[in-house]
Amino acid sequence: MSNPWLALDLGTDPAERISQVGRAHELFVTGERPVAQVRSVVADSWRRSAGALVSPDGTAPIDLSDGDLEAYRAAHPLSRVLPIFRDLLGGLADDGAHIMAVCDAHGRLLWVEGHTSMLRGAESMNFVPGARWDEAHAGTNAPGTALAVDHPLQIFATEHFTRGVQRWTCAAAPIHDPATGRLLGAIDVTGGDHLANPHSLALVRATALAAEAYLGSQGPQPGTDTATVSVLGREDAVLAVGGKRVRLGRRHSELLCLLLVHPEGRTGDQLGFDLYADDLNPVTVRAELSRLRRTLGPELLDSRPYRLRGEIAADFLAVNRLLDHGRVAEALAAYAGPLLPSSDAPGIVRLRRLIDGRLRTAILTGSDPRLIQTWVTAPWGADDLEMWEAYAAALPVNSPARVLANKRIAQLAAEYGLATSVQRRRN
Repeated sequence: MSNPWLALDLGTDPAERISQVGRAHELFVTGERPVAQVRSVVADSWRRSAGALVSPDGTAPIDLSDGDLEAYRAAHPLSRVLPIFRDLLGGLADDGAHIMAVCDAHGRLLWVEGHTSMLRGAESMNFVPGARWDEAHAGTNAPGTALAVDHPLQIFATEHFTRGVQRWTCAAAPIHDPATGRLLGAIDVTGGDHLANPHSLALVRATALAAEAYLGSQGPQPGTDTATVSVLGREDAVLAVGGKRVRLGRRHSELLCLLLVHPEGRTGDQLGFDLYADDLNPVTVRAELSRLRRTLGPELLDSRPYRLRGEIAADFLAVNRLLDHGRVAEALAAYAGPLLPSSDAPGIVRLRRLIDGRLRTAILTGSDPRLIQTWVTAPWGADDLEMWEAYAAALPVNSPARVLANKRIAQLAAEYGLATSVQRRRN
């Protein structure tokens, strides 16, 4: 296929392709894991969906509703570009054959608009505002998979992982914050098989680019910080300041995090110990700090002691603040993964464990199955046996989700050579 993001090659018979992929899907969900005659982007998504224990007969869960939904989407950055979405895609949304949908970076649908008849069909599969359509909760679908691979794409009919969605075809494109590069969400068009053409993919991509251009032209919103740091789920820090985005190297990323958690300042020796422990080399530390100061500029980094100046926001600090106020769901939503996961600097390892431990404990203590599910279906929580056991315990007895969770528990317990919580109670 010349373009792997397009669902159909020119001249392909849609009905034949639906049957072909449908047969592959049935083989896959019934245990035949090798996938043939399916696009690689779809095959990979099926594997992720199965790994997240999505049921092929499941339905996307409702994550937000009523006042919570209204407040959340009113404060979301994509609310600022909703007029652009309606201007560029409103004709499709009103023609009786398509739906326009906007989701956040976690796959939560914020707006779903279209003709009444189309919306009724969408409601039957929970394609409604507030529903969670990332791959971990709804399986392969255009907005969820576009978020997962961070690329515009189409998902055609039987390429969807859940059977209840396979009569639809959709095209979606991710949208980023132009200042920081942070994923904000995705724009999607959903309809019938006729959407499997290059024009629908080009349209959603152009709409996403128009939204990003508008957001970039507006500059920072009143009350936002002039500098932001992103380190969660990233190997290197990204600093956004003055409309520019700078990716830092490993040591500079570590130093920036250490300075952020010590606003009072640190000496070179203190920073060196946090970086190297007993292998401290004062000359190396001073050289790294000097290079970092040239990168950040004197307006952001003081010396004697070394400390950051001005208002600098950081994603990991935001998670901690939310946890301080008991806002666990928002903290989890803001958590993009472990802080600098490959760093072995002692100070970073301690900080990473502190954040992960606080968030994990708050989720376990709260016993909210939605939050626990989000944790165990994320890459960093997929092998967390205790959290899987908590998830199963929070689900109704004999529910399909609990059966699947128990299978994962048994698998992990066998891998770790441990007894499950049920076996421990029996003993």
